[in-house]
This record gives sequence, structure tokens and C-alpha cells, in this order.
Amino acid sequence: MHGNETLRQVRFAVLLTGLVSIAATGFAAAPGQCAKVILDGDVSAAREWNAPIGEGWLFRIVPIPPLAAGYSGWDLVVDRENPAGFPDALYLATPPYRSINEREIGATFGLRAQDAIGWNPRSFRFLVDPAAFHQAQRTYRAASAGANPGSPPPNPDSAMTRLFELQKHAARGELRIVDAHVVPGVADPAPFALQWARAASRLQYEVEAAPEGKSSPRGSLLWIRFRISLWLPPGWALPAGLHSVQAPCGE
Repeated sequence: MHGNETLRQVRFAVLLTGLVSIAATGFAAAPGQCAKVILDGDVSAAREWNAPIGEGWLFRIVPIPPLAAGYSGWDLVVDRENPAGFPDALYLATPPYRSINEREIGATFGLRAQDAIGWNPRSFRFLVDPAAFHQAQRTYRAASAGANPGSPPPNPDSAMTRLFELQKHAARGELRIVDAHVVPGVADPAPFALQWARAASRLQYEVEAAPEGKSSPRGSLLWIRFRISLWLPPGWALPAGLHSVQAPCGE
């Protein structure tokens, strides 16, 4: 039993690794013109920010559960206004899964708070067709369930192909942090984060004192102000109060 469980987990890991690989080569910039939308906002620790973006979709910035590890920060999420649950449309179109990723602005995966804001801007993709979104959810959930005991093993090649085909027509977005309040982490930056640590020194942000004077290796993200740019399909029906300009989809 233990051997079968390990094999299923390895197969699912292969699926995720393959998605990382195809994501690097398969996301070509869409030709033509898109409806470019700008969203400005700010969000505090442990709080959510959200805005409707039209056609039944909601852009959300949700707090990362602190758990026992003392994580802080937020996940970028695109979901239906009537929530469809995990995985969301941005998660599905922005691999790698279950790993360090541009969709997560947080002191996680070895990043300090200052490294997290130094990784700026953040680029992502998100599904915009509800039918494709629900199909991608089913594919991802089936592959995940196949990694568990008692379920048939997933077919990595088949799952990768289906998800890749759905991702090819995803919309593009970018989030840029324009200001922040952080409690810096006192650990040395991870080798892979050195470029973000250097970039943070060029950003505008406020340094806050550690609670009760107790510094931590990762530090914490307390607040960010941001600008989100979305390149939506032409003819997209925007909600009242939201405006767009015509811009190249691959801008």
C-alpha cells in the first residue's frame, strides 16, 4: 500500500512538473487588440480586497492563512461572483502549482517580507471562459484525487494536454506594488531571492517595528497599495464604473 501511494504521489508530481514546463513555452502573447483595464487599491494584513471585472468574474486578493509557520501576505484569485471554489481561474492558468509563484505575494517558500515586495511587478494569467474554467477545475481535481490512496492513478500526459489546451486562451494580467508597510525579516535572503532583495531597496515602502520588539526570520507584510492591469478579450462587458482602453493583447 505504501508503495502504491508513493507511486501515485510521484505521478502527480510529474503532472505538475510537466505543467511548469509547458507553461514556460506554451503561453504565447495573444494577437490583436484587448480591452485593458486598470484597478487601483490597497489591502491590509488578514483582510481581503475584491472588485468585479465583468461577465460574472471577481478579482480577489485574499490573505494567506498564517498557519503554524507564521506566513503573511496574500494570494491573487479570479473566481466567479458566485464562488466556484478551489482551484480558481487564476491559479489554474498560472503554474507551477503548489510552489513559489507570482500569484502569491507572501513571506512563504523561504521569502522574507522585503523579498516578496521586491518581486515586482507580478505577471499572471487567468481563464475567462466559464465552461473552460469548470472543465479545468474538474481536470485538476481528478488529477489531485488520483494522487490519493484508493483512487485510480491519473494519466499525466492526458491531464497536461487538457489543461494546456484550456490555458492557451487565458487572459493576461499584472500587479504592481506601488507602496507597502512591512516588518522586515532578519534572515539572510535565499540564494534564489537575491535579485528581489536588491530590487526591494529601490521600492517605496515603510519599515515597521516588529511586534513587542521580537524580530522573525521572514518578517511580515502589513499593507500594500497596488495597481492591477488586465488585458481582457475585445468586447468584454465591464461593470458600471469600470472603463477600458484598447491595447495590444501582448503589450
